[in-house]
Amino acid sequence: MKIIPMLLKEMAEEAVTTRKMLSIVPEDKLDWQPHPKSMTLRQLTSHIGELPAWVTMVLNTNELDFATSGYTEHNCPSAAAAAEFFEQNYASAKERLENATEEELLPDWTLRNGEIVYVTCTRAEMIRTTFCQLVHHRAQLGVFLRLLDVPIPGSYGPSADELQNFTAEPAH
Repeated sequence: MKIIPMLLKEMAEEAVTTRKMLSIVPEDKLDWQPHPKSMTLRQLTSHIGELPAWVTMVLNTNELDFATSGYTEHNCPSAAAAAEFFEQNYASAKERLENATEEELLPDWTLRNGEIVYVTCTRAEMIRTTFCQLVHHRAQLGVFLRLLDVPIPGSYGPSADELQNFTAEPAH
């Protein structure tokens, strides 16, 4: 079984839900945060918009070292900009992954901060970890939006907000 088609399928499926979530972020609440240790809504949506770019980065590098890379977080000026950032990064990641070879997925990739190594795994595993991070941060976004009383769309089935308006037809 080939890995790349599975990764592309998962990336496309997660993009559908991510688009729904980014499309309902209230522009007037971007500087809101639920707790002082939490990201602001702007930081969170910007990070979600950035995450597909990690697929490209993982395929093009052997590591990310926060101590030497000059990595900085992106802060989108609006929710619409975060959604557009996501689309740009998704398109680039999809194209890069479509043009990758299975062999490119096998070398180790490392995430570190100087001498502190957070993880070393294959590129394929790190791409999957990137998808997990997208889902994780999207779930955080759902909590943020719930706290702001924004109705939440479903991810893998209907949400509580959607069920509230759902009436099932009896089976015949």
